[in-house]
Amino acid sequence: MTIRLPLPDGTTRAYTPRTEPLALSPAGPWPPVRSSPPRTSSPTRTPTPPRLARRRRLGRHPRLPPPPLVPRPRGRRGHGHRAARDGPGLGGAAELIRRSAAEARAVGGSIACGVGTDQIASGTLPEIRAAYEEQLAVVEESGARPVLMASRALAAAARGPEDYLDLYGHLLRQSGEPVILHWLGPMFDPALDGYWGSSDLDAATGTFLDVIAAHPDKVDGIKVSLLDAGREVALRRRLPEGVRCYTGDDFHYPELIAGDEQGFSHALLGVFDPLGPLAAEAVRTLDTGDTEGFREILDPTVALSRHLFQPPTRFYKTGVVFLAWLAGHQDHFTMVGGLQSARSLPHLARAYELADGLGLFPDPARAESRMRSLLTVYGVPR
Repeated sequence: MTIRLPLPDGTTRAYTPRTEPLALSPAGPWPPVRSSPPRTSSPTRTPTPPRLARRRRLGRHPRLPPPPLVPRPRGRRGHGHRAARDGPGLGGAAELIRRSAAEARAVGGSIACGVGTDQIASGTLPEIRAAYEEQLAVVEESGARPVLMASRALAAAARGPEDYLDLYGHLLRQSGEPVILHWLGPMFDPALDGYWGSSDLDAATGTFLDVIAAHPDKVDGIKVSLLDAGREVALRRRLPEGVRCYTGDDFHYPELIAGDEQGFSHALLGVFDPLGPLAAEAVRTLDTGDTEGFREILDPTVALSRHLFQPPTRFYKTGVVFLAWLAGHQDHFTMVGGLQSARSLPHLARAYELADGLGLFPDPARAESRMRSLLTVYGVPR
């Protein structure tokens, strides 16, 4: 049986869904924060047991730990600056971090958690430092690995590279364990343009490396989200010994993870959320030394990833949550702030087609049924 999927030009075309999923270990994604239409949704409401259960499923994949819990939805939803009260807030996020870290320990794993400043919309440099410190304390007390996230407030307040050197140096000196530094490019958040004190990426790279060089013992690694494979490779080759490079490049991840004779990037990717089972299989294959087999598994997933992360890249979460709903890992397709409407119906239809073609849905019939129900709501002819 076929299903008619809408195209950007207003027409439709027939698509024949799969009838069987890939024969891989079952797993569910770890979707971003979503709202709950059946009941009043409180921004500070802590995770429900089903949400934690989804995280636990993904954590059971050998060689593929759960993706980091990064409380980005509080301050980065792609709609410019907004007050922290519009998101879950630090109180709810703090509880989410504590409970998720405990869940990870319960299955013998660990997680990395984002540390940012999104409990304040803006502020002076001392206020920004205090906001970072507050979140850093919560993450460290939970036993999770801190990821020092890029800060919108810092991007707006910093006068130049010296402010980044001073603030990050202060945070690294006081951190109890090595942290992961995250460089998030403006394609993910336009408010971060000019981070590290310059819109010139070469100059920004120099400042970034200066921060690391001053405190190499306090930096576990860097996560690079610039969608520029050549720049990431050049950057990882300049890292001090022992400092890892974690790729956040959702366009070129197979080649960056496979690496070359001079090194490779570890995986810390948003797209590994919907790709969980396939990503785990690929990493297991790579662990055997079979780089060709790794690429054979992961290369076909790039089309879906590039589709989900196409400009405006910051709206990729809409596609991730949509696929989680189709896969049966959550019971509705509704997001905080109404972000389920951030992508067009043809975009979502193409995401369904690509994911179904990869065999990512545990129950293809359920995914097809839910896709049909969405098309009915939009009035797409059968």
